[in-house]
Amino acid sequence: MSIKINYKNNLSNKKLANLVLFLNEDFNLTSLKKHVNSSEYSFISDLLKTKDLKQRILTFDISSKKKIILVSLEKNLSNSKVENLGAKFYDKFKNLKQNEFVFNSDTIPNKLKNLIGYFLHGLKLKSYKFDKYKSKKNKNNLSIYIAGKNKPSLKDQIKFNAIEEGTFYTRDLVSEPGNVLHPDEYAKRLNSLKKDGLKINIYDEKKLKKLDMNTLLGVGQGSIRGSYLVTMEWNGLNDKSKPLAFVGKGVCFDTGGISLKPAKFMEDMTYDMAGSAVVVGLMKSLALRKAKINAVGVVGLVENMPGGNAQRPGDIVKSYSGKTVEILNTDAEGRLVLADALTYTEERFKPKFIVDLATLTGAIIVSLGSEYAGLFSNDDKLSNQLINAGENVEEKVWRMPLNKNFDKLIDSKNADMQNINYVGGAGSTTAAQFLQRFILNKTPWAHLDIAGMAFSKYGGALNSSGATGYGVRLLNKLIEDNYE
Repeated sequence: MSIKINYKNNLSNKKLANLVLFLNEDFNLTSLKKHVNSSEYSFISDLLKTKDLKQRILTFDISSKKKIILVSLEKNLSNSKVENLGAKFYDKFKNLKQNEFVFNSDTIPNKLKNLIGYFLHGLKLKSYKFDKYKSKKNKNNLSIYIAGKNKPSLKDQIKFNAIEEGTFYTRDLVSEPGNVLHPDEYAKRLNSLKKDGLKINIYDEKKLKKLDMNTLLGVGQGSIRGSYLVTMEWNGLNDKSKPLAFVGKGVCFDTGGISLKPAKFMEDMTYDMAGSAVVVGLMKSLALRKAKINAVGVVGLVENMPGGNAQRPGDIVKSYSGKTVEILNTDAEGRLVLADALTYTEERFKPKFIVDLATLTGAIIVSLGSEYAGLFSNDDKLSNQLINAGENVEEKVWRMPLNKNFDKLIDSKNADMQNINYVGGAGSTTAAQFLQRFILNKTPWAHLDIAGMAFSKYGGALNSSGATGYGVRLLNKLIEDNYE
């Protein structure tokens, strides 16, 4: 389904379109008198007595071809609540045959700035469907016309569209099956983002071997597909200020390798590259809205397969940082990909901060379910900024502990460290503690374990079931509120 939005004022030919009017939470109709004719006003006033006013969206059938829809607005309405209201509107009317709607923005109270923008943003985010491989697609389109003066500015329209496109691109990447979006194909798609204004560099296996990125390469060596590190740069400032850095785990399919996963639910491992997809979607959004910052996205792209050349439990590899890692479990592979990517990002770009994202541990789902991403960080300021941004866009994070006392759980007898805690317990924390060892120069760093947030079986407020795109809006808000 597509959503077509038209901001033109001339709507004289839309008399039979469904009319959407806004009013206060008490359903006081007085303010609507000048926006509907007297018979419609009387009709709505009478039927309103029979309606459940706890419902925020009420529908009145004026004829077989026209409805009047009242949307009541609570006091102190946050932007995220407005987005959720827009999503509810979509769910209520997505299958309506008469699919043209005129939104009268002049009925919105003046104090609710940019309500239409956030309402439509939520509506569009909720409308996403991944039906690329369906033989029969839903071709029903919603056409929305915005009347009146209370419209988002052109700048805001561009911002909302950029965030939507970035989020949808992330969802598309996560939704693709492993036989389509393997590392070779993924790298090609990222190269195509040059058209959006991003500077793209692709490091293939030959280049990665020269760089001694052996923890990343080790994960992918059992696959017939290549392994890659891809950097995406956005220079929105003319100066040479330090960039903001975002690093993502891109395991396009994770069998577990020699430490093979159980067959049940292994099909979900197509989304083990969701961390990288968030970084890609964010970078696309920043480029499309021409964000006034310098930023870099770095993703490690591999496929973890149990081939004849696959990495074995017991192998010891030397990372890009020079530190050695004993591989005790080949299914603890994401941290190996991120290890090389983090050190490289810090050394090559010298960023203000690094935020990495990964579907890293099942343990974080045990801890936080699908309500919060796990946040681990060496910096209180960056942590608080992420927490606040998450609350604002309802992509929440919860800070979890890091402490040197956890180090003994990943210290190895045979190498500098081992890739799992063999004793058991604190699975998410020891994984984050492992990553922290590859931040060598005390750069402010945060790790977001999004294993419970990247994919939803039952859907959320702004997404249907499937890939959520979690993280794009969170990180965009972090940048918008603190760094632009």
